Amino acid sequence: MSNSVVAKSELGLVPYWRLSGFYFFYFASLGALVPFWSLYLQAEGYGSREIGWLSAVILATRIAAPNLWGWLGDYSGQRLRIIRWGAGLAAIFFSGVLFSDYAKGWQFECLLISVLLYSFFWNAILAQFEVLTLHHLDDKPQLYGAVRLWGSVGFIVVVAAIGILFDFVSVSYLPWILFFLLLLMWLNSLFLTEVKKSCRLSHWRGFLAIATKKPVLYFLASAFLLQLSFGPYYTFFSVFLERLNYSKTAIGLLWSLGVVAEIAIFMCMYKLLPVLGVRLLLLLSCAMASFRWLLLAYCAEYSWVLIFSQCLHAFSFGTAHAASIEFIRRYFSSQQTSIDHQGQGQSLYSSISWGCGGALGAVLSGYLWSAGNEATFVYAALASTLAFVFVWLGVHKQDALLS
Repeated sequence: MSNSVVAKSELGLVPYWRLSGFYFFYFASLGALVPFWSLYLQAEGYGSREIGWLSAVILATRIAAPNLWGWLGDYSGQRLRIIRWGAGLAAIFFSGVLFSDYAKGWQFECLLISVLLYSFFWNAILAQFEVLTLHHLDDKPQLYGAVRLWGSVGFIVVVAAIGILFDFVSVSYLPWILFFLLLLMWLNSLFLTEVKKSCRLSHWRGFLAIATKKPVLYFLASAFLLQLSFGPYYTFFSVFLERLNYSKTAIGLLWSLGVVAEIAIFMCMYKLLPVLGVRLLLLLSCAMASFRWLLLAYCAEYSWVLIFSQCLHAFSFGTAHAASIEFIRRYFSSQQTSIDHQGQGQSLYSSISWGCGGALGAVLSGYLWSAGNEATFVYAALASTLAFVFVWLGVHKQDALLS
């Protein structure tokens, strides 16, 4: 914790708790959604393919939504307004999930539409908020982890608490918990402040010139494949644990353990990034992801293996995310040109990785799951291995150093 305190003290006049609070509620809602959404859908009578599609649509909206909102944020400079409207409309449209059961004979269609609209606005938020946070950090981007770790704390608190709760009450209460967390996220957005930057605003020609550079294309391909590999984990890990006779409390604790490991690595990132750099951290992340999925494919019946594999979340996700944010900042920020493309850059990364990669991973895992967990997690390991190859070939050593 001392590293976190040091980093926090260096933040100076940055509105630390307001930024951290937004991350807390955003990822708290994710902590309710990701581990328990498939269990909720299963309890409602949906099959594995329907679960795959209802999980994929949340990720699929990241293909178009972040790019639209990213362009609008860079063009208008009104990122905070986009964040507030996105948070509010996400809560409004998610309320449709609460009443989808009343649509007799059309429950799946109504649920799909509600989730589609909710996620379109929900996915407008994070990329813009990442840019807002980096603007507040200004010349100390390496301290991003000290703010972002509160998102991981929010995830842990919620996933552990409702994991215990669902051992005593029905998982059908999940949509109400999510709706409440979305409202809190919107309320927190009302206390945020904008940072005015003096650089010229983005336009497509300059953005595309950066986005089509070889290192960026290779990086995006690796990000796509790495998130593709997470498809079975995010979609069916809770169902997988339930098959192994774990209680919902244990399921929540295992999810929490992964995020505790993530927090630990975020607390160290402001020291690790300048020393190890982006390239080495991305290579480590892809390698650890492959190892993690193989453990789940062949050794998941041992509880100590599950515990160890969750600890690997620090590297398969934590280091990958922090290094990716820094890669995008270096290539798309106004420090490289007089024009700020960060909103579009973060949105492109989000849409390619979480959007395309995450959605395709969820759909594929929905079809592969009937063949067994071994085949599903082996495909995940192959995808993350390919991600390693793209980083090795395309992300240069000079990209590993902070500017």
